[in-house]
Amino acid sequence: MASSILSIICTTCVIIFLAATSICVVEGGREFKVGDHLGWHQPFPNNTVFYIQWAERNRFQVGDSLLFEYQNDSVLAVEKMDYVNCDTSNPITEFDNGNSIVNLDRPGAFFFISGNEDHCINGQKLVVEVMSPHQIPKSSPSPSPSISLPPEGSSEMSPSPSPYASDHSLGDSTSASASLVLGLVPMVSLATFVIVFLLTP
Repeated sequence: MASSILSIICTTCVIIFLAATSICVVEGGREFKVGDHLGWHQPFPNNTVFYIQWAERNRFQVGDSLLFEYQNDSVLAVEKMDYVNCDTSNPITEFDNGNSIVNLDRPGAFFFISGNEDHCINGQKLVVEVMSPHQIPKSSPSPSPSISLPPEGSSEMSPSPSPYASDHSLGDSTSASASLVLGLVPMVSLATFVIVFLLTP
């Protein structure tokens, strides 16, 4: 009798242990508000490296997105040399509605400048280095009109079924989606526990 109660207690503990440790959450994508609470604006004269420092404080991965909030300005996605020279004449894409989201859909560098050349010269420009992909959940939002940035150095611009950029309001909340992954370590731990339990007299 005591043996069967002990067996039930051990089995229950194993199930609870397995449920608690075999599932880990993997982040699917985050939304970064460019400039945090200050948004997208011309930096103050004594802080022209504001956006450089903001980008260095964050880690961007494929699947993340950037939220640009601004007034009386615009955001241009540009090539590297246009970024360096603050050249607003040939953007890859342009946003001017005050609330723009850019999806980071590939690893590598993304370059953004203000549509006002003087603002760009004064530091309102951003380069974001995107690292390897997150695990992205299978369900995705409905497609919206989008443009994909070409690989760095290419001047091609092409429509893409995968969203790169969209203009719409989402507020300043950080969004994240998650997927569940079964871990190997808990399974090995469970197998070890069962073997030890069966071998114990």
